Amino acid sequence: MRLPLQLKSVTGAIAVVTTIVSLLILLIDRDGVTSLLMGFIPARFGGTLVLSPAVPAILTPLSATLVHASLLHLGGNLLMLIWCGLAVERVLGGRSVVLLYLVGAFAAAAAQYLVAPTSANPVVGASGAISALIGAYALCYGQHRQIVTSRLINRWLNVAWLLVAWVLIQFGFGYVMGQQGMLLATPAHIGGFIAGVAMQRPLLLWRYRKA
Repeated sequence: MRLPLQLKSVTGAIAVVTTIVSLLILLIDRDGVTSLLMGFIPARFGGTLVLSPAVPAILTPLSATLVHASLLHLGGNLLMLIWCGLAVERVLGGRSVVLLYLVGAFAAAAAQYLVAPTSANPVVGASGAISALIGAYALCYGQHRQIVTSRLINRWLNVAWLLVAWVLIQFGFGYVMGQQGMLLATPAHIGGFIAGVAMQRPLLLWRYRKA
């Protein structure tokens, strides 16, 4: 049996791993302990919070991408991952998707730490890493509607609108689920998005350097 093309892609592999691990955690962990052990908690980096045993703090930006607060949270993130990830992969290639995802996860964590370094609320979910893919997607595929006369300003205004829409979607998840600590990590979304925007052109030039 041949696998669908999407499942053969790097984006598909990330989606499958995220789905399997997140579902297992949702089924097994009814008390939310995993979010403390695997989630990104800014206070752990400042030394004001010590957890043991737990995933090493330096790795929590990555482990947090495998933990989701609900099926709704997971489903929304997977939708954006697959939609934007496959599109970006067609332009930049699989290796670039992996790099964007990893850098996006750490950039998201760094942004969240800068804004709330003493926070003990665990940040979980893949939305920060996915934000980097959305940022790259915005530059690869963004439709530049005429808002002002300057083409350059127009381009960045349309990119900014996509970021605002993504943040509002996350706020929507938080509102529906009544969550306050784990989902409303707006700085993380912005940090990941900026990383994706900054990396898109260098990755594009590297991919087609011999063209």
